[in-house]
Amino acid sequence: MKKTNLITREGFAKLQAELDHLWREERPETTKKVSWAASLGDRSENADYQYNKKRLREIDRRVRYLRKRLEAIKIVDYNPQQDGKVFFGAWVEIEDEEGDVLRFRIVGPDEIYGRNDYVSIDAPMARALLKKEIDDEAVVATPNGEKVWLINKISYQTDE
Repeated sequence: MKKTNLITREGFAKLQAELDHLWREERPETTKKVSWAASLGDRSENADYQYNKKRLREIDRRVRYLRKRLEAIKIVDYNPQQDGKVFFGAWVEIEDEEGDVLRFRIVGPDEIYGRNDYVSIDAPMARALLKKEIDDEAVVATPNGEKVWLINKISYQTDE
């Protein structure tokens, strides 16, 4: 499945900060370690050399990915016309028939890692909620069949 090329401004800033950190701090530091370890002689049995060489490849791979991704993605800012409906960037509170409540934000696929209160715009849950309003029902296909959720709240600012 193709990833949606949308991101919130906060998400974009986070990816940009990660790229800057990797390129300006972590990569030069790791390069120094590789050079130092290489100067010690036999590289085949040098754990420092092997580990840092591997780490350098990981950093370079992530830097390449981030550079390409940052060029491809489009920042989506909040627009007052979105109020009252679920769109990209919305915080949504939903409830099922059993009274279980979920609260999460609909964001780009690059932003969901390390957050359990973010859902990708590509996820079936987010797709089912798009353009709905408070008190609307959203039917979400799950592995156990369809599940109905009622929309309690929609906001575009965090309550924290």
